[in-house]
Amino acid sequence: MSEIAVIIGLGLIMGLVLVLPFSVRWVEEELEAFLLVMGCLAVTMSGLWSRHLIREALTEPVKISVAVLVFGLLFRQYRDVIRNRVSRQADAMGLRYFLFALVVGLGIVSSVVTAIIAALVLVEVISGLRMERDKERSVVIIACFSIGLGAALTPIGEPLSTIATAKLSGPPHSAGFFFLITLLWPWIVAGILLLGLLAAAVTGRQVSVEESLIEDAPESYPDITIRAAKVYAFVTALLLLGHGFTPLVDRYLVRMPEAALYWVNTVSAVLDNATLAAAEISPLMSPAKIRFLLIGLLVSGGMLIPGNIPNIICARKLGITSREWAGLGVPLGLILMLVYFVFL
Repeated sequence: MSEIAVIIGLGLIMGLVLVLPFSVRWVEEELEAFLLVMGCLAVTMSGLWSRHLIREALTEPVKISVAVLVFGLLFRQYRDVIRNRVSRQADAMGLRYFLFALVVGLGIVSSVVTAIIAALVLVEVISGLRMERDKERSVVIIACFSIGLGAALTPIGEPLSTIATAKLSGPPHSAGFFFLITLLWPWIVAGILLLGLLAAAVTGRQVSVEESLIEDAPESYPDITIRAAKVYAFVTALLLLGHGFTPLVDRYLVRMPEAALYWVNTVSAVLDNATLAAAEISPLMSPAKIRFLLIGLLVSGGMLIPGNIPNIICARKLGITSREWAGLGVPLGLILMLVYFVFL
């Protein structure tokens, strides 16, 4: 197959990945299976199937999937304890200090317990907080920005970091477990602290259960197991997409100026940022360009509900609509992107 035919084919596949999840309902509901098929098609189109790729696609998602399963089981066991102690802890610390500690704490620990578990903890904490609904909604959105940033520090934190580490594991970067921490930690920690201060500025009065955000349905063991399996399939699909799109990335994106690539990645507000990371990251990029790319993806991923996994989990469980999320998520995301752009 000619190079131009490969590029056109990969462009069509990328177009389907960008459009179908938001225009066809069954694709949205079965996103993992859809992306897995698209990933296989992309690798086939590029002619990049190999034993190494198959082995990587089967083994690399294991770490994050196991983490999701283990922490999901532990969380189910102690969710009532968490909910019962939230109000008392908030009263003891003072609401401002509690919200600061919540947003900063979840942002930092998400790199260890995974963004999914951090989002589930956030749902339970908010369910026990009993603030006004609009105030709680603001805290949720700010906290999801924090979780999305912090989870990128380790390969088990979220699919984006898993994909990035896997794609950069060979020469010249030889990325290991601590590669992203070394590359990103000053910028990520600064952003998390800023978000914590913003959350501390959210004040409200205590209200009844009916007036606040709450999620009462406990997860079953099959739900927890199925979620871990879906995460495994999701990460596998993204790995395949990333390798399959290599000709497209190497021909166009790696030559794009850093500043342009940064703002192009605002599209991750409407597409899970791990998908774009899988398509864009290349070992041919410099560390500075990788940092620019990842920060753009991480921040813009918090702007709308589809941008990352914590957004999706919290919006579904707490009944936050897309319009409500965008009301704060879009302006906050654009401000953060501008601040990072200036300092980066």
